[in-house]
Amino acid sequence: MKKRNYWPLFFIGIFGFTLYMIVWTISKAVQVPVVEDRSFIYKYQYVDENYNDIMNANINFLEKYTLELDLNGKVFPLITEDIKYGQRVIEKYSNHKDNLKLGQNSLKVIVFDKLTKEKVPLDIDLLITKNMSNDSDLNLRNENFTNIENLYSTNFNIKDETNWIITGSFKTKDATGFIFIKTNAK
Repeated sequence: MKKRNYWPLFFIGIFGFTLYMIVWTISKAVQVPVVEDRSFIYKYQYVDENYNDIMNANINFLEKYTLELDLNGKVFPLITEDIKYGQRVIEKYSNHKDNLKLGQNSLKVIVFDKLTKEKVPLDIDLLITKNMSNDSDLNLRNENFTNIENLYSTNFNIKDETNWIITGSFKTKDATGFIFIKTNAK
């Protein structure tokens, strides 16, 4: 009687298991939602390639104009420093904590010309988004604001007590300023 060799079956089993794990990994990866970073309303590739241009645009904007973004009574200048920090740093050390409220929030935007001290007309493009998903994104543009003598105001609703990012741009006739604020709703 001849002795059977089971090694080929062992290799077929390993091959089958490996093929199964490849198919399982691909199917699980396809089920995970993809959240695209849209800092400054652009795709991350654009921001990565043009970050210096964006920061230089802010310097140019701030030489000519003063921005006041009033979020629920707290006034922010044109800032982007939060882009450097992780959400845990913001939670522990930031002055930008707890700026959003569950429910109704108010937002007012004014830009003053530094020479004339007059309010300037704006083209506003803001995004209020969760830091880990885009299922509750709020896109705020000029049509969402009430404009009374170049004082732009709106109300919006926040439904989730989580971390949020406020990002976007403000365009005047000759300059564009970008904002990036990490905060949370409480």
